[in-house]
Amino acid sequence: MQVDTMCKLFPEIEPNQKGMLPVDSIHTIYWEQSGNPDGIPAVFLHGGPGAGSTPAHRRFFDPSFYRIIILDQRGAGRSTPLGEIRNNTTPLLISDLEQLREHLKIEKWLVFGGSWGSTLALAYGEAHPERCLGLILRGIFLCRKQEIDWFLYGLRTLFPEAWRKFVEPLDTAERKDILAAYYQRVMHPDPAIHMPAARSWSIYEGSCSTLLPSQETVDYFAGDTVALGLARMEAHYFSHDIFLPENALLDNVHKLHPIPATIVQGRYDAVCPIISADDLHHAWPQAEYIIIDDAGHSVWETGILTALIKATEKFKELLAPTL
Repeated sequence: MQVDTMCKLFPEIEPNQKGMLPVDSIHTIYWEQSGNPDGIPAVFLHGGPGAGSTPAHRRFFDPSFYRIIILDQRGAGRSTPLGEIRNNTTPLLISDLEQLREHLKIEKWLVFGGSWGSTLALAYGEAHPERCLGLILRGIFLCRKQEIDWFLYGLRTLFPEAWRKFVEPLDTAERKDILAAYYQRVMHPDPAIHMPAARSWSIYEGSCSTLLPSQETVDYFAGDTVALGLARMEAHYFSHDIFLPENALLDNVHKLHPIPATIVQGRYDAVCPIISADDLHHAWPQAEYIIIDDAGHSVWETGILTALIKATEKFKELLAPTL
């Protein structure tokens, strides 16, 4: 099947199967399958944490070749309850992926993730390398303290207007600990308090995600479901160092060395600065490393999108003998 050369994505498709999988007494996760039911399984891990998936995410994969699995992680998108932080940790998200893989009777799959999705893909791959046919990673986020501090404070260097709006609801004392101040607001049970805070957090991230201003991107981040899931999950995970030891992803990346991988990174990614991708590349020199010199963070920027499509096409050649 040919890629749509106007938008660089494969044509729109509908799921051929979808469902809700209870993963514990609190959480039920949304999942769907599309493409070739007998094809190579590929699982898409969305960003955030908490951003959820969209129908467009199916379009990174040739549906005539891939069995495309999309899910919304705990607390995100169509999974329930939305924004729920109880029983929500990185090890539990990894467990959910294993439950879903077993539910769908998949032995191994190609793992595709961007931003937080790259974090989860790395954590999953290091926990279950035997289940990974390969990894395609974009906008690398290792969730180290320096990266969280950059998001909360350092982004002011490049996006002072967006940062000023972000901290506007906070008083001077609260601005010394932005994460704690926002955590209290987005976790508040009253929607009159948590929704404005969630929207402010999410719009801040959306405003900084593209190399050039994109109102479409900002509008997407401003939507209620995206904003609440994103703000709550990010504040929750950032407050707990993503429930993994500091530098755990780099310390364990040797487990991924034998697995084929492609890393795509925007040179001017402000949300997840390129230093993290560079650190990952040097710890994992076997992985293909592609820098897009005219892109920021968003997966929808032309250079990044094109490189990711090329990666899924390249993996077709690599994985075809396993069919």
